Amino acid sequence: QVQLVESGGGLVQAGGSLRLSCAASGRTVSGYPMGWFRQAPGNERDLIAAITLSGGSTSYADSVKGRFTISRDNAKNTVYLQMNSLKPEDTAVYYCAASSYSSPRYRDPSAYDYWGQGTQVTVSS
Repeated sequence: QVQLVESGGGLVQAGGSLRLSCAASGRTVSGYPMGWFRQAPGNERDLIAAITLSGGSTSYADSVKGRFTISRDNAKNTVYLQMNSLKPEDTAVYYCAASSYSSPRYRDPSAYDYWGQGTQVTVSS
């Protein structure tokens, strides 16, 4: 199994940037497609960014496309989410997740079965 710990959340003004990190332990993150989810109060947990094992392919929800970038450094066992041009509607708890399924399913939210504890991102207007 892989254990995931997110960091980098916080309070930022609209238009600002944050970079979230997801550090893995237990097993190397290079063995898993990875994703970032977010959940705002009263909403479902949504997959907003995903990346294949090699990092060669990425996928984004329309709500974050062009503003957020997912990347991975397998040597550091870490996945990142660079968030730019943040909006108040980006306020949510952000979760890192790993999928034990193969890369073709990396855009499938139901394929993610290992989760971090989440980190709060709050964007003020």
